[in-house]
Amino acid sequence: MNRLFSLFAATCFSVIFSSAIAQDNQLTQKEKAAGWQLLFDGKTSGGWKSANKEGFPEKGWKIENGTISIVPKGGGGDIVSQKEYGDFELSADFKVTEGANSGIKYYVAMLPSSPNGKPSALGLEYQVIDDERHPDAKLGKNGDRRLSSLYDLIPAGSGKKVKPVGEWNNAHIIAKGSHVEHWLNGVKVLEYDRNSDAFKKLIAESKYKDIPGFGLNAKGRILLQDHGDEVYFKNVKIKAKD
Repeated sequence: MNRLFSLFAATCFSVIFSSAIAQDNQLTQKEKAAGWQLLFDGKTSGGWKSANKEGFPEKGWKIENGTISIVPKGGGGDIVSQKEYGDFELSADFKVTEGANSGIKYYVAMLPSSPNGKPSALGLEYQVIDDERHPDAKLGKNGDRRLSSLYDLIPAGSGKKVKPVGEWNNAHIIAKGSHVEHWLNGVKVLEYDRNSDAFKKLIAESKYKDIPGFGLNAKGRILLQDHGDEVYFKNVKIKAKD
């Protein structure tokens, strides 16, 4: 009798415990109650489109084993969310391969053309990169092209905790009003105010200086960058203010 009761109790605990912890590409009841929504369901490209044309890229991106990944030199191009977001929290797990480079952009504006005459999607970028092996991580100013930095503008703090190449890391971006925070694996690595004089000065001294209002739009899309390298994403979810 005691053994049967122990087995029953263990089974009940297992069910309760597993329901409280999010499985890949699923939301817990607590997350649902808080307003989180999946941006990637682990199976389809629903909610995403090519940054440069309608529809999802026919090549260059792969959805497999609960992940969405970039096919190396596959020519798929960047993808963006179908929806635009103002105030939001975004969470995404990512895994880089050796020497890989990518990024998660937000407040992305869809422009009909760029200086090279092609459509472009411009936004603020949470850098995703292999710091040790990709040469771009050594460029920029004071490390502002390294993992979890605001690309080419603000370097991530020195206390960031990075998991090795081939393991999953978590990016978390919080944007409320003009205040933005970057988090990596549960640690805040930087914060800034888009309306501050300090931020506007950074823009004026950057490669974005000739783009009117860069980074200041009230709403924009989320973008996953195809830099030609193999990078994986899963558990991409957002909590946004309607």
